[in-house]
Formats: sequence, structure tokens, C-alpha cells
Amino acid sequence: MSIGNKFLLTAGAMAAAMALFVTPAQAQQKSVAVTAIVEHPALDSIRDGVKDALKQAGFEAGKNLKWQYQSAQGNTGTAAQIARKFVGDQPDAIVAIATPSAQAVVAATKTMPVVYSGVTDPVAAQLVPSMKPSGTNVTGVSDVLALDKQVDLIQQVVPAAKRVGMVYNPGEANSVVVVKELKELLAKRGMTLVEAAAPRTVDVGSSARSLIGKVDVIYTNTDNNVVSAYEALVKVGNDAKIPLVASDTDSVKRGAIAALGISYYDLGVQTGQIVVRILKGEAPGAIASETTSKLELYVNPGAAAKQGAKLSSALMASAAHVVK
Repeated sequence: MSIGNKFLLTAGAMAAAMALFVTPAQAQQKSVAVTAIVEHPALDSIRDGVKDALKQAGFEAGKNLKWQYQSAQGNTGTAAQIARKFVGDQPDAIVAIATPSAQAVVAATKTMPVVYSGVTDPVAAQLVPSMKPSGTNVTGVSDVLALDKQVDLIQQVVPAAKRVGMVYNPGEANSVVVVKELKELLAKRGMTLVEAAAPRTVDVGSSARSLIGKVDVIYTNTDNNVVSAYEALVKVGNDAKIPLVASDTDSVKRGAIAALGISYYDLGVQTGQIVVRILKGEAPGAIASETTSKLELYVNPGAAAKQGAKLSSALMASAAHVVK
């Protein structure tokens, strides 16, 4: 046998041996496409959590994972275009962040695996028939919050509050559900909800101004239009001395007085773990939709001073994070 042939045999043996050490995640390149309705801290944190969960499981962008991300910049028409493009690309899974993007993707495919995230009520949004395994191509993670605890927080921040204002996009299914439930909860406590519609992000400031003199406090859910333009809401709250209470903890860093909410990064990691299961062969329809029960209280004493609220020592002591 020639030296050349010996070398070829040795090289072949080495390659075969190395193949034994290739992990399942490295054995075949996978593709994940991620879309969000808009970019703001909470949704960006979900995206980052998904990516990190995939990397932790051995799927790393640029190595053995094709990663795509596109934001619809708050436009539902653009969300539909992105959905159609991603379906045409035929990735192994599509991650859709926030209700409008999830609805767009689910409308675009009934076969490709879809994992939603940051959706308050996936059943009302008609993404899945229930929170149980759907039997379809869709599963995901909801960011639903217990609204009774949100009302508790409103009363802790503004004990005398009777009229609660809420700026929201009536075109976002998440927010419509929250408004309906919040009305019922407030009524049981002798309180009322005053609504202000903001169909576009540019409407947030003017909608908030329409509440001046009509409300004792303004509460905001994770409405994407509102969160995207939260600084406009903060300006109204500061100028008119109306306390702001949020459900998105990142909003406290931007000027809300308090929020009892979830870590959206952790929600992204939880979402990414579902994507990993799909990449490893599980059918999305066999995976039940999930929620998270881990809540953290954020408070901002500086914002409270600007908006005319005095935080109790008990509320301050119960906060997991105090924003300076």
C-alpha cells in the first residue's frame, strides 16, 4: 500500500471518529425565523432570551443555526409581509413576538411550526383553541398577568383612586381583553375605568392628555403602541401630576411609578426552550401553551415624586427592584 493510500485511510478513519463526537444540535443546520410587531425593551428582551436559550442548547447563530429577525415597526401590514416571507423561506420554526405578529404568522401557515411569545390571551387572539396541546402547528408562551394583583398595586400606589385611566390600542386583541376584565374587577371595588384609544404610537400622548381631569391614576398593560411611546405618557403624567402604574417592568425605568410584572428575558428563554424541543423533533401541536407565574415588583420613587404620589414604606420594602 502506498503512503498516499495509507494517509487517505488514516484521514478517513479520523473523520469517522470525529463524527461520533458531533452533538445532535451540530449534526444538521437548523433555521429559526423571529418576528416582532415592534421594537421596545420588553419585546427585544424576549428575542434575546430566545436566542440565548437556543445557544445554550447547542444551536448557535452563524455556526449551526440560521437566525433571521425582522420587526414590523408597529405596522400590521408589514407584519403580514414578513410572515409571508418567512413562510416562503421554510425555516424549521417561526417565533412570533406579540399578538399582531403572531396572528399574521398563524394566518400565513397552517403547517410550519409557529411559537408565539408575549401574547396575553392566545385563545382570544385565535392562535390556539385552548392552553392545552393544540393539535395544530402552533404553541407558545403567554405573558398573561393576574389583573386582581394589578388592581391591588394601583390601590397601593394611589389608595384613594376611584377613576383609573387606560390608554390602549383597540386594534390589539391583548388590550381589548384586559380592558374588558379590568372594567369588571374595578367595578367590584367601587372603581371605574376611563378608556383612551391610541390606535397608533403617535396617538399615545394626545390620548393620555385627554384623561387629564378625568382620572386619579393611569394604568397601562403591555400594549405595544403604548410601550413603544411610553415617554409621551410619562410627560403627561409628570406635567399633570397623574400617577402612572404599569404592568411592564421596563416602563418603571422609563418613568412609571411602579409595575408588578414578569421578566421578559426569562419569558424569551422559556419560549426558546420550546423552540429547542421542536428543533429536536417534537410536534408543536403536542406541546401545551405555557405561562409564567414569577412576578417582580419594580418601583421608582423619583417618578412618584414627579407625579404627586407618596409610596408607603410597606410598598417600598416589598419591591424587588428600586429604580434610582
